[in-house]
Order: sequence, then structure tokens, then C-alpha cells
Amino acid sequence: MSTDITTAVPAAPRGPSAMQRLVGLNLVRSLLVSLGVLVIGVVLLESTDAYTNTQLSSVTYFTIAAIGLTALTGLNGQISLGHGALMAVGAYTTALMLDTDSPLPFPVIALAAILVTSLVGFVVGIGAARLHGPYLAGATLAFAIALPSVALYYKGTFNGEAGLTVVAPQPPEWFVSFIDAVSGTFATGSKYVAYLGLFALVIALFFALNLGRSKVGRHWRAVRDQEVAAEIAGINLGRTRVQAFVISAAYAGLAGAVMAMVVRLAAPTVFTLVLSLSLLTAVVIGGLGSITGAFIGSAVLVFLPPLVTDLSTESGLSDTQSAQMSPLIYGIVLVLVMLLAPGGVMGTLSMAWRRQRARRQLTATPTKKG
Repeated sequence: MSTDITTAVPAAPRGPSAMQRLVGLNLVRSLLVSLGVLVIGVVLLESTDAYTNTQLSSVTYFTIAAIGLTALTGLNGQISLGHGALMAVGAYTTALMLDTDSPLPFPVIALAAILVTSLVGFVVGIGAARLHGPYLAGATLAFAIALPSVALYYKGTFNGEAGLTVVAPQPPEWFVSFIDAVSGTFATGSKYVAYLGLFALVIALFFALNLGRSKVGRHWRAVRDQEVAAEIAGINLGRTRVQAFVISAAYAGLAGAVMAMVVRLAAPTVFTLVLSLSLLTAVVIGGLGSITGAFIGSAVLVFLPPLVTDLSTESGLSDTQSAQMSPLIYGIVLVLVMLLAPGGVMGTLSMAWRRQRARRQLTATPTKKG
């Protein structure tokens, strides 16, 4: 009686395939996620009307700034209330560079906005490197309040309180042909700006995903969680904090460049303290340290106010009363999140998933009888 060797000897466990190993690489995984966001963005822009396109444009620059603030606050533990002022630096740089007879391409202008804002962030970061918690928040708050006065002081360059009108770039021929081939519609200037914001968001997302999983991101988390242990391990605390602030400022500069083209204005009234607080609120609602949370918080920031205003108007309130309902509802949402879900949307979902997985593992483990 013979025995089949394939049934007698258990098969050795197979390792991951080449495709699984490739997808497991951080760089490839980040690229796939970024391409997925790009495809979703194109579908949304081509399936919605012009007004929603403008709202999606707003989501892009809010998300870019929120990702930078997430990196600073969620990964490195620094609290900033001055990112609205950093966005103003990027916006004014963009407005000045576009206000010429032959403006440079937007990628060059965006890179210049990033570099100028990073330089400002470097100066602020050096000053704030030794500050923590409320002291750091106070320092960045003072920066957010003081910076708009620069535009008022140098009125000849920045046009004072009225600000600079931003001339948005016109869509090139290849873009018009591409949109006509994809959706059969005409590519307006607003749609071109929306696509520029989408591409800027995808690039920012790609770098953020790699940053969080890199050695630099691990150093940031070490400084955030146990700065004494991190210092013993050889991590320079001051240099790490300045590095985090500069990279976060670069994100704010890119967000300001996109915002300048969407709003078509760079003025002190646009970049108030409310903008900085709104960014921090978006990060808190979405979940500290979560890039997905930055998307969710930014979407809430853009879509909730007009939704509340429309519902209030339909219920019989006057236009003034409806406009006042938006910040009220937004504040209520923030308070509810802080009380019921202090980890934000993504933090709460992640905790619920971990509890469910632990419950399944406990159920699957056989009980030992004594």
C-alpha cells in the first residue's frame, strides 16, 4: 500500500509573492495611495458642477495645510496657532509672482512659495524650538496676529488692507483638449485651478506618507512621546523640532499658493486668526496624527457651513440668522467631538477596530481547562 507523498508531508508555508513584496514597500504603497486619490479627485471634478468644483478646490488647500499641521502636531507634538499666517506668506509670494506680463509656470511659483515660507518657518521654528505646549501656542499666536501688520506697513508692495488681486493662470491648450476628451466639457479657468490644487494635494500626500514611515518620522514620534529617552538615544531635540516646523511651514506655503488662486485675493482679511484656528479644528475633528483625518476635517470645514446655512434658510430663518448658525453649529460639532470622541473621527474608528479585533482573537483562542 503506497502513500502519496504530497499528502503525507505537509507543504512548507509559502512566502509573500513578488507582487505582495512590491506593494509592501513604503514608496510603492504611498504611490498607489496617491494615485488612488488622484483618480477619485478627477472623477469628483468631472461629475460635479462648477460650484462644487470650487468647494473641492477649497478642500485641496485646506487639506494640504492640515496635513502639514498634522505632521507638526500629530507626529512631533508641537501646537501651532500661526499656520494661517504661514499660508499668507505663500499666498502673497504667489500673488506677486503672478502679477507680471509673463508669469512663470505655476509649479515654479509654487516652489518659490514653498521656499519663502520654509525660510519664514525656519526663523519661527528656531525661536520656538525650546517652547512647549501653551508657550509654543502663544508664540505662534503672536506670530499670526503680528504678520498681517507687515502687509499694512509695506503698503506700496502689498497694497495694505485691500491686498493683492491674484491673476489666475489660464488653462493651456493640452489641458483643454484633455478635459474635452475625458468629459466632453469646456475647461474653465476655475476647473484648471481645481486641477492644480488636486495635483498639489497628491504630491503633498505622497511626501507625507513617506515622511511618516521614514527615519525622520520615527525621530519625530520619539521626541513627541519620550523626549528624554530620545535625547539619550542621540536625537537632537532642537534640530528635530525646527525640522518639523520647517516642513510643516512648507506645506502651509503650498496651501497658501493654491488658496491665492482659488480665492483670487491675498489680503490681511483673508488670513486672520480664525483661519489658523479653523485649521487646528479640522485636525482635531479628523484625528491628530491621521492623514485621512486631515481629509475628513477639511471636508467638514468646507461643506458644513453652506449646508447649515441652506437648512437654516429653508427652515424660515433670515439670511443674517442663517449666516450666524454656521459658526454655532461648527462650534457644537467641535465640542461634541472633544467630549464624545477625543481622538477625532479616525482615532475613534481606529480604537473601535482594535477592540473588535481583540474580541475576535479572544473568542478564537481555545479555553484551557485546569
